Amino acid sequence: MSDAKQRAEMLLQEALREQTAKRYDNAVELYRKSIEVFPTAEAFTFLGWTYSFMGKLDEAIMECHRAIAVDPTFGNPYNDIGSYLMKQGHLEEAIEWLEKAKAAPRYEPRHYPYLNLARLYLALGRFEEAHREFSQAHFLHHELFSPSAPPGGAPTDSVH
Repeated sequence: MSDAKQRAEMLLQEALREQTAKRYDNAVELYRKSIEVFPTAEAFTFLGWTYSFMGKLDEAIMECHRAIAVDPTFGNPYNDIGSYLMKQGHLEEAIEWLEKAKAAPRYEPRHYPYLNLARLYLALGRFEEAHREFSQAHFLHHELFSPSAPPGGAPTDSVH
């Protein structure tokens, strides 16, 4: 790994710690520094995720587009765009992005876009499609639906 890539990864990890501690302004600054040193799809995606916590969904979507430009095989920004569009009430538009997340070769946790699509289809009254997506999410991550899962089972908010 090159020195620049190592430095960028170190900044990314520091940014994640700041984000987890809800120090979003610090996290944004560190993600930007990471991107300056060595741009990665992960750094752009996580920067977008931080913006979403700050209520800046348009900026979050823009960063996800940048992530896709860096690495179109990385599925997380597709799911995140779909999730942000859902939060903005653009349900039909979100479908395309969530389907792209499902098809992405490099994506973990694989079940998230299925859960988001299931919630979306429920909101649209498309129950058969919602059932199909929940079933696929269960297949991919059966522990989420097990009796030992947290109360409420599957998340009720969109997932990243």
